[in-house]
Amino acid sequence: MKLNRKINSVTTISTVDFEKNYFNPQKPLLIKGLANLYPAGRKWNINFIKAYCGDVKVDIFDNGKTNTSSSAFTTPDLQMNFSEYVETIIKDEPSDLRMFLFNMFKKKPGLRKDFPCPYFFKGILGKIGYMFFGSKNIKVRIHQDIDMSSVILTQFHGRKRVVLISPKYSDLLYRLPFNTYSLIDLDKPDLKKYPGLEYVEAEEYILEPGDALFMPSGYWHYITYLDGGFGVSYRKLAPGFSMKLKGLLSLAVYMPFDKMMNFLIGKKWLDWKERMAEKRANKAILKKMMEREYIPMRQKTRPAPVLNSRVHANQH
Repeated sequence: MKLNRKINSVTTISTVDFEKNYFNPQKPLLIKGLANLYPAGRKWNINFIKAYCGDVKVDIFDNGKTNTSSSAFTTPDLQMNFSEYVETIIKDEPSDLRMFLFNMFKKKPGLRKDFPCPYFFKGILGKIGYMFFGSKNIKVRIHQDIDMSSVILTQFHGRKRVVLISPKYSDLLYRLPFNTYSLIDLDKPDLKKYPGLEYVEAEEYILEPGDALFMPSGYWHYITYLDGGFGVSYRKLAPGFSMKLKGLLSLAVYMPFDKMMNFLIGKKWLDWKERMAEKRANKAILKKMMEREYIPMRQKTRPAPVLNSRVHANQH
């Protein structure tokens, strides 16, 4: 997998430029220090959030306990007071506990005044802000957001590593049917098991406190909390009809169907999904190999590549 660290980054941007150069063409963008344009950038830290939201009962997901291979995270593993949970962040020690997609603004409306939807990202979803919390070293598996919305993710405490991959590589990432995630581990890519990763290009971003990252609709993202920390995301509907439709189908059809099949046949369903993901990946690999072969033939500058034996085996 090719990792690109030469990313698009700005310190300020107008709404017109954002829509023209990034939102409409769906290109990622890092906005340095965006949070500092709002009161939250000056007052929000982990102790402030603990004091302000400490009495809220929150849903917690346990990365170490939940079987994440069979389906998407949908049911929390436990509940606790926020003040109790946030101690894991303050200690800045590894833990499997995390919070995500929590609408703290609904519980504490005053927070929205400190950090409304960024000026260039407003839309019909602009009043819904989700908070994400994680402990040091916790990882969020590679996935697409199920509703296929575009996202602006703003970091407030701690550093976060985000790897973004265009949806055009979905088959090469071994996306499971009826799901928006993959079982691959980007930290330890197994090219023997997942040879399609050789053809994938990704972008890496390190978010410092105050930074915001625009993640276009359908982009795959793999997140690592380099420190215990938290961020806030706002969403915006995809600019194109196709991605809007994919999001609707994922929410209303694919996810319910997947949950039903998991309940009915369990591991057999997961095994079938893995076989289909491999079949799609092998087809995409052959296409990429043919493209690589075709260009050198025209340019007469290099020989055609040799087919991967694993791909041959899966074509019979």
